[in-house]
Amino acid sequence: MFRCVIAFDPQPAPVEVPRRFPTPFAAEPHPLARRAAREMAAALDVSNREPGKMFGALVVADARGTIGYLRAFSGMLDGRWLVDGFAPPAFDVAARDAFWPAGEAALAAIDVELAAAEAALAAPAAARAALAGELAAAEARLRATLGDRRAARHAAAVRTDALDAESRTDGRALRALRAAHARALADADAAIAPLRARRDALATARAARSRGYLVQIHDTYAFADARGDRRRLRDIFAPAEPPGGAGDCAAPKLLADAYRRGLRPIALAEVWLGAPPLAGGRTHGSLYPACRGKCGPILAHVLGGLDHEPPPAYARDIAPDEPRAVYDDPHLVVVAKPCGLLSVPGRGDALRDCAQARLRARYGDATTVVHRLDQDTSGLLLAVKDAATYAALQRAFAERAVAKTYAAVLDGAPPAHVPARGDIALALRVDLDDRPRQIHDPVDGKAALTSYVITDQVAGRTHVSLVPRTGRTHQLRVHAAHPLGLATPIAGDRLYGRAGSAPRLLLHACALAFTHPHTGARIELRSPIPW
Repeated sequence: MFRCVIAFDPQPAPVEVPRRFPTPFAAEPHPLARRAAREMAAALDVSNREPGKMFGALVVADARGTIGYLRAFSGMLDGRWLVDGFAPPAFDVAARDAFWPAGEAALAAIDVELAAAEAALAAPAAARAALAGELAAAEARLRATLGDRRAARHAAAVRTDALDAESRTDGRALRALRAAHARALADADAAIAPLRARRDALATARAARSRGYLVQIHDTYAFADARGDRRRLRDIFAPAEPPGGAGDCAAPKLLADAYRRGLRPIALAEVWLGAPPLAGGRTHGSLYPACRGKCGPILAHVLGGLDHEPPPAYARDIAPDEPRAVYDDPHLVVVAKPCGLLSVPGRGDALRDCAQARLRARYGDATTVVHRLDQDTSGLLLAVKDAATYAALQRAFAERAVAKTYAAVLDGAPPAHVPARGDIALALRVDLDDRPRQIHDPVDGKAALTSYVITDQVAGRTHVSLVPRTGRTHQLRVHAAHPLGLATPIAGDRLYGRAGSAPRLLLHACALAFTHPHTGARIELRSPIPW
C-alpha cells in the first residue's frame, strides 16, 4: 500500500463496494465510507470538548485491488498544513512559500501600526463622547426643569412672573452651554480628524494588500479530474471570486491526493470531531455531506471522468393531488404540504415542481403562497387567490398577527441546563460559504426568536412544540441544533443534524391561526402530526 493509506482489515467483500462513486453531497454516505470515517474517528480519539474540525475519509483502491482509505482535515490542524498520515494541502507549497511568509509579515506590520493608530484615537474619541454625553445630560436636566415649571403654571392656572424669569434664565444658560460645547466638540473633531484619517488609510491599505495576497494564494491552487485535466481554482469559480477557504476542505484534498497517488476513489465521508463551532450546526461524531458553496464547483470538476452518482435533488415522489386543501374559500386556501415538496419554485427545471405551481394549476395564475415551509418540512401552508388578500395577509405576517405552531422530534435529549419551556433568541444569517445553511451571527445576523415547550420524551427522543415569533430561513432547525438553543438537532435534519437519523425531517406545521382579511372571522386550523 501507499504511504498514508490505511488498509481495511478485513477487506470488504465485493458486494460491499459501490459500483459508482456515491455523490459526496448525499445526507447519508455509503456504508463503506461510513466505516472508514468511524475507524478514523476512533483512531484520532478527539474529545467533544476540544476545538472542533471537519475530517474526511476517502475509500480508495490501489492497482492490486487492495482497499483502504485516505484521511484529511479541513483547513489546518494544530496550526499546520502538513501533518503526517493526512492528505497534503491542494495548493503548491513552494509557490505559496515564495511570497506568503513575507506577506504575512507585511500584514502583521500593518496590524501593529493599526493598533497604534486605534490606541492614539481612543483617548480623544472617548473625550469627545464624554463631552457629547455631558451636553445631552445638561439638556435633559434643563428640559426637565422647564417641564416642571409648565406643570406648576398649569396647576396654578395663572402666569407667574418669577417662573417666567427663571425659564428665560435657563434658556439663556442652555444656549450658552450649547455654544460652549459646540466649540469644544469642534476642537475635539479637529484633533480626531487626522488620527481617524491615519487609521482609515492604514485599514484601506491593509485591505488592498490582503486582497492582492488572496489572489496570489488562489493562484497556487489547481485541481485535476480523473482524466488529468487540471484547472486553476480561480478558473473553476470564474467569473465569481472563490470564497474564503475554497480548496481547503477535506473532500477536494482527498480526491486530489488520490489522483496524485494513482488510487481509484470509491466512496467519501466527512465527520465533525470536537466541540461545535460558535455558529452551531455541527455535532461531535456526526457525518455531514460536502458543502455546496466552497466544495460544489471544485468537486463538479474533480469528479469529471469518474463514474459517479449525480448530486441529490432531494425530491420525493409527490402524488398529483397533493397538496390537499384543509380550508378553501373564494379568497384563500390552506393546504397540508407534504414533506419533499418545495413551497415555491427553485432554480432550474428540476426544481419547478412546488406547492405554488400546483395550486396555480388548480386555482389560477393569481394564486400565491404567502409564507414558506422548507422542502423537508410538512404541514399547513397558506396561499391566496388575489392581490388584495395577499397584501392584507402580508401585513398580518409583518405585524406578527398570524400564529404558527410546529411539532418536532429532537434527535436525543437536550442537556440538563435547558429548561422545559422558554425562548431562544439567536440572530441568524446565511452561511455565505455553504448556502443554504444558516448560522448564528450576533453581529450581522437578523433577529430570530422561537418559543418552545418540551412535551414528551419517548425512546431517547424529545417531542417539542415550537412557535416561531419571527420568520427566518431554517429558524426552527438552527435554534434546535445550536448549542445556545436546545443543543439537540431535529431528527432527520440533513443540514444541521445527524445524517440518516430519521426517514424524513421530523418537523411539521401543525397549527395555523389568523383573522380572515375580508370577513373578520378568526380562522384556526390544525393538521395531524404524520408520525
